[in-house]
Amino acid sequence: MLRNRVSRLAAATMGGALLMAAAACGGGDDTTTGATAGASSAPAAAGAKVGMAYDIGGRGDGSFNDAAARGLDQAESELKIEKKELEATAGETDAQKEERLRLLANGGYNPVIAVGFVYSGPLVKVAKEFPDVKFAIVDDDAAKADNITNLMFAEEQGSFLVGAAAALKSEKGNIGFVGGVDVPLIHKFEAGFEAGAKAVKPDIKIQTKYLTQPPDFGGFGDPAKGKTAATGMYDAGADVVYQAAGGSGGGVFEAAKAAKAMAIGVDSDQAALPAYADFKDVIMTSMIKKVDVAVFDFLKNFTSGTVKAGPAIYDLKAGGVDYSTTGGKIDDIKPKIDEYKQKIISGEISVPSS
Repeated sequence: MLRNRVSRLAAATMGGALLMAAAACGGGDDTTTGATAGASSAPAAAGAKVGMAYDIGGRGDGSFNDAAARGLDQAESELKIEKKELEATAGETDAQKEERLRLLANGGYNPVIAVGFVYSGPLVKVAKEFPDVKFAIVDDDAAKADNITNLMFAEEQGSFLVGAAAALKSEKGNIGFVGGVDVPLIHKFEAGFEAGAKAVKPDIKIQTKYLTQPPDFGGFGDPAKGKTAATGMYDAGADVVYQAAGGSGGGVFEAAKAAKAMAIGVDSDQAALPAYADFKDVIMTSMIKKVDVAVFDFLKNFTSGTVKAGPAIYDLKAGGVDYSTTGGKIDDIKPKIDEYKQKIISGEISVPSS
């Protein structure tokens, strides 16, 4: 059954936003804007052994992890790297995350990439044990060391654009936001979405619901909760709902289809993904977060000996976030959204992140 298939896909993933995550377009251009102070690696020959530690769901989550995997696959094809991929399990401890990273470093994999902020503490510990190994972490800037690169995104900027799209398309002046887990990362999605919507219609009604509170991260992998939350919003008058909820987003799409309403995807161009083919007609647009671009850039820099420690920021100007147009549902408002996009890039509009 469709529901079972979506549930299996969604229940596996935990993060995205952590979300959350994924990009529709791969790329090899160096879009790093904030790779700051830190020791660059010694030149590394093509054919490097790369280890990747995924968040819950790993490959096949249709979002965050899949985006990272696309960047890894591009590096395998273009940079001729070898790869080893390990996946997290539900409810695991920090010690288990440490052991996964340690296993890769001990196995001769260099660099090692941790997908998701849940690796922050474990990565700091393991990076100290392996000072000659280069590490990268997606969506976390708290893990700091001379051998750690932080791959960060301006999710609030991409969310501003889809918030503007939601307000422009809403016929009821009532829209919704479903966040997977109530954490600072997902607050960036919410803040940008609200700012974009209110830039178009200052009095628009925005319903907000977070599926779980930390330390319960199940809100990123519970489509039933996502469906219930979105159904409540549609019943209360919303006609567009944006989800930043990882695998739970599949449930939001189900609710949109049942309500004959619209939804907005996240991380990847979800209307273009085979996993969500049955919902492409209700996915108005998606906020694209190009984790694949960041991963590939990091690996390209590593193989050329130019990787740096510290934050590498992927914003609208760097092409790290964007919005999708698959299906043509926002073609009529694209000029207006692009106008907002240019104002953000130029600095005329400053988007809040909390």
